[in-house]
Amino acid sequence: MMKRSTPLPVFGARLRRVRTAVRLKQQGLADLLGVDQATVSRWESGCQTPEVDVQAKVFQALMPYRSDDAALRRLVETSPECVHLVDEATHVCLAYSASRARDWKVGQRDMLGISLWQFATEEIQKAEEELDSSDWWSALLPEPKLFVTSQADDSHIRINAGQILWERVYLADGTPARLVSGRDRAA
Repeated sequence: MMKRSTPLPVFGARLRRVRTAVRLKQQGLADLLGVDQATVSRWESGCQTPEVDVQAKVFQALMPYRSDDAALRRLVETSPECVHLVDEATHVCLAYSASRARDWKVGQRDMLGISLWQFATEEIQKAEEELDSSDWWSALLPEPKLFVTSQADDSHIRINAGQILWERVYLADGTPARLVSGRDRAA
């Protein structure tokens, strides 16, 4: 699995949303991680942001508390649209359509379980940062976010230039996810 080298913006809000969705108290998470509850509180309040490797460990520790959402995954995978579904906290790819696989020039299972954040264009990174100044992290159902990105070619994935739409959806266990759809400029 590829490792993320860029920290996720708004780590604290992401962590709080996932931790509460899986019904784990701050002390319970602290016990899992071998830190004190005050550290988890500082992370969630944004007073302290852990290093990228610690961020990954935090979300990995929460994984056993999450349920698999086979129905939503199947809907995304069979969609005729160019869509993918990511865990909102980590950008880990949960599912993507055959159209998206063609767009990315990968097989339909190649990117599952991998954080897509490492492939984010400058425009995607900027759009993610803009979520902090909106109600995205506090609202139950924030307004969808529409923006335009440039093309990016990586050895693992290709992102076409065009519009991207982010919409919040919830997995069966209450965990927030992001449905990502878009059209490239040539379409």
